[in-house]
Amino acid sequence: MRTYKLTISYDGTRYQGWQRQRGVEQTIQHVIEQSIASITGYEVKIQGSGRTDGGVHALGQVASLRLSGKVEEREFLRKLNERLPEDIRIREIELVPNTFHGRRSAKGKCYEYHIDLREKPCVFSRKYTYHYPEKLDIEAMREAAGYLIGRHDFSSFTDRKDEESCMRRIDEIRVEVEPDKLYLVFRGNGFLYHMVRILSGTLLEVGSGKRRADELPRILNEKKRAEAGFLAPAQGLFLKEVFYRDEGYKICRGNHGKKIAWVPPVQAIVPFSDRPYRQAGSHIQRLGDRSCP
Repeated sequence: MRTYKLTISYDGTRYQGWQRQRGVEQTIQHVIEQSIASITGYEVKIQGSGRTDGGVHALGQVASLRLSGKVEEREFLRKLNERLPEDIRIREIELVPNTFHGRRSAKGKCYEYHIDLREKPCVFSRKYTYHYPEKLDIEAMREAAGYLIGRHDFSSFTDRKDEESCMRRIDEIRVEVEPDKLYLVFRGNGFLYHMVRILSGTLLEVGSGKRRADELPRILNEKKRAEAGFLAPAQGLFLKEVFYRDEGYKICRGNHGKKIAWVPPVQAIVPFSDRPYRQAGSHIQRLGDRSCP
């Protein structure tokens, strides 16, 4: 058996989340597994780094895949992307040790929440941002975010009551402002069900004056969902990156067990940050972050 690491981007608009569900075909996991099976001729299961809800997008979801033998990565990647719908793309494939597991090997994740601050929502990005046309106190939002950094019990920031433990560590929260746009960036060792969306809603309430920044310690201590802010809509949320031990971006020079990146034939303008790739000489390079109109 050989294990491969897949890095995946998808537009979650028309899917009922990542995870395979009984009797439901419109999940990201199911669509990818069916596409792989059409190449291998046998049923496969992929193990994602975690779930994303219906309507949530991903720039860098990661999944592990076990195959009965070695494949030529570049050709396998080409065939797989030909079979997938245009709103799902396998961006990279990498041969990894058999001990690698998409979820259990993960050490952390980075999410982004995208907000459109225009008076009227942008027609091109409306499926990929949350429209929130209120004047925001950015410094108050940053102050509130500071109270959330570190290891805490985030019971107030999940909609699931049966979590074994709500202890999580947030390493970084950034509030990034651009003209007519706001990005909330969360990096930590793991996130609970709806946690990033509730954190985003809470920070927006602070920014719009509906609650004070210094309320955050009390909200954490209460451990009650009702104390936190609203659940921000799914379409603004992106799983940006999953972190693994000793992992850095590696330039691909061939198929000797190295990382192979999918290079689109035409670099299109996309309505969300998809870190497009380009061919540069004999190397494959990452471009900058955002191309959102």
